[in-house]
Amino acid sequence: MIEGLYKCEYSINDAVGRSVMFVRGGRMLGGNLAFGHFGSYRQDGEEIDCTIETLRHNDDPSYKPLLGADVATLHARGRLYDDRTYRFEGNSPQMPGALFRSKMTLIDDGLVPQLGAVGEGGVANGLYSLRLRTLDGVDGGLTGVMLLLDGRILGGDAYFYYLGTYTSAHGRWKGEMVNQEHTPARDKVPVFGGHEVGIGFSGTCDATGAELEAAAFTGRRSIRLTAVLRLMQRA
Repeated sequence: MIEGLYKCEYSINDAVGRSVMFVRGGRMLGGNLAFGHFGSYRQDGEEIDCTIETLRHNDDPSYKPLLGADVATLHARGRLYDDRTYRFEGNSPQMPGALFRSKMTLIDDGLVPQLGAVGEGGVANGLYSLRLRTLDGVDGGLTGVMLLLDGRILGGDAYFYYLGTYTSAHGRWKGEMVNQEHTPARDKVPVFGGHEVGIGFSGTCDATGAELEAAAFTGRRSIRLTAVLRLMQRA
């Protein structure tokens, strides 16, 4: 399976959803606005078998679990459909008899670790839940997931994906990233929807998570924001 960050679109019965997923070395890590996804995959010729667990990270009850439970397991099998897309079908023990279908489309396969980017006391490699809040009366908060991996940032949610870099040591970290749409979001998150948003940040970190303060640039507009990251699984 091609390693990198993917946009995922999926359905089971009449429910549909979207997320991002990072694939590398037999592991799958990703999520969306309310759930983290943790999985593994094995390739047998052209066929790919994967098992994914989902876990809620956002307590907002308006976000309903696709598989009917806040903690659920999914088994799926699929193959490469074209040069950047995989298609899968599968099932979940939480919804017996229901058919799961998904499409994974590669967004970025250019991940190169930044040697020396993380020193002693730096932020841990792993998948984090992200809760972002805009300041100065601007309405535009986001939730999602962020993968921190040897100085690289990958992440996203049902509408956006993030790519960036960071350095970290002695309980501090700083970096920059770009927030872009993978699905139109102007009607859902107008402050970021329709824009390629550049973000520069700095903050603190420990073994369980990180916080940051940032400036986001959407065209000619600058927006201050804060974010809290909580470690869900080490990478």
